[in-house]
Amino acid sequence: MRRPLNPFSLLCGILFLLAAPPDLFPAGPAEELPSQWTPQSAVRFALANNPETAIIRERIAAARAAVMEADSAFYPRLDLSASYSRTDNPMYSFGNILNQGEFDESIDFNAPGTTDNLNMAATASYRLYNGGSDQAGLRVAEASETASRHEMESVRARLAFEVIKTFFTILQAEDTVQARQSAVGAAAALVSVAQARCRAGDLLQADLLNLEVHHAEEQENLIQARHGLQLARRAFLNLLGLEEGTVLVDRGSPVELQVPAAPDIALRPELMAMEAAVQAAEARVRQEQGGYYPTADAFAGYQVDQGYELDGSGNSWLAGVKVNFNLFSGRNTAARIAGARAVLAEKKEQLRKISLAIRLEVEQASLAVEQTEQRMEVTEKMVAQAQESARLSRERFKEGVILSSELIDVENRLTGAVVRRTAARTAHRIAVADFRRACGLPQFDQPSEDPANPADS
Repeated sequence: MRRPLNPFSLLCGILFLLAAPPDLFPAGPAEELPSQWTPQSAVRFALANNPETAIIRERIAAARAAVMEADSAFYPRLDLSASYSRTDNPMYSFGNILNQGEFDESIDFNAPGTTDNLNMAATASYRLYNGGSDQAGLRVAEASETASRHEMESVRARLAFEVIKTFFTILQAEDTVQARQSAVGAAAALVSVAQARCRAGDLLQADLLNLEVHHAEEQENLIQARHGLQLARRAFLNLLGLEEGTVLVDRGSPVELQVPAAPDIALRPELMAMEAAVQAAEARVRQEQGGYYPTADAFAGYQVDQGYELDGSGNSWLAGVKVNFNLFSGRNTAARIAGARAVLAEKKEQLRKISLAIRLEVEQASLAVEQTEQRMEVTEKMVAQAQESARLSRERFKEGVILSSELIDVENRLTGAVVRRTAARTAHRIAVADFRRACGLPQFDQPSEDPANPADS
C-alpha cells in the first residue's frame, strides 16, 4: 500500500530543499585547548576533534540523504519542458498544423509544407501502487541510518576508552620517570658513600666500580622511561586530533571509575548496529518481492503549442492512469530475491557472531579487573617489604657488613617493586574502563550529544 500524500508535507519538503545550506550537517566548532587535561576534557575534545568521528558524521549525513531520497518516492513528480522545432516532414508538419489549430481542407496531406512549433508542457505523475517496494525501500534507508548512528556510538565508546587508557598511561609513565629518578639519586648517593669508604681503605675498587656501573644503568633506565613518556604524550595528541602541542595532565583529577555491577551486552552499540543491519536486509527482501506485483501510475499534463510559420497556437491536456504488470523477466526478480535472502542470512550470522564475541569480551574484561585488583594488593606489600629491606641494607653497607653487589640487588628490587605497583594501578584503571566499554556503559557522565552533529547539544 502507498502512503497517502500529504500536501502540507510536500510543501514543507520543497521549502526545505530550497532553503537547505550546502553543508547540511556541519561539524561543531573546535574547542579551546585547556591548560591541563583532565579525563573528561580530553574525551570531550577527542569526540569533537578526532578525524574518525568526523568520518562517521559524514556517513550519517549520507544515510540521512538516502532516507530523503527514499522518501521522495511518496511525492508526485512535476516536470516542465520547452522545445522549438522546424520541419518539412509530412507527419510532423501535419501534427504541428493540428496542434496549432490551423487545419483546413486545402492542405495536402502528403506535402503540408514547412512548419515550426514552440512547445511548452507541464507534466505531473504519481505512483499509486508498486507492490510495497517504495515503503520497503524507505525502511531500508531508515534502518541503514539507525545502523550508522549506532556505529557512531561504537566509535565514540572506543575513542573515549583509548583516550582514558592513554591518559592513565601518561600518569604511569610520569610515575615511572619519578621512580627512575629516585633510583638514580639513590645510586648516586651510594657511589658517594663508596668513594668515601674507598679513600678510607674500607672498600675495594671493584665494589666501587660495581656501584658506578649500577648508577649508569639507572641513568639508562631513566632515559628509556622519559622516552616512553614522550611516546605516550604523542599518542595522546594523536587521539585528540592534534598535530602538535604540550601535554600537561591534571594529576589530581583522575576519576576512579566504578566497576559495572550487572553486565548487559544489550547496551553495546555494535550489537544494535548489526540488529539494524538485519532489519535493513529484511526490508530489502520485501523490496525485491515487490517485483511480483503490478504498478499503477496516475499522470496528467498540459501543453502549449505556438507556430510562427502559420501563426497558429493551441493548448491541450492529457490525463489518465497506467497499470503495468510484468509477466516474465527471465527470472530476474527471483534472482534478486534470492540474493537479498542470502544477504539477510549472512547478516543474521554476523549478528550471532558479534553477540558471541561481545560476551567473550565482557568475560575477559571482568577477569582482567579481578586480576588487576589482586596485583595491586600484592605489589603494595612488595613495595613495603622492598623499602624496609633497602633501608636496612643501606645501613649495613655504610657499616661495611654487606657487599656492593648485594646492595645493588636490593636497590634493583626496590625500584622494580615501585614500577610494578605503578603498572598494577594503571592496569586496574584501564581494566575498569575496558570493562565499562565492553558493557556498553559510558566512562563517566557525559552530556548527551547528537551523534551526527555535536554542535546541536
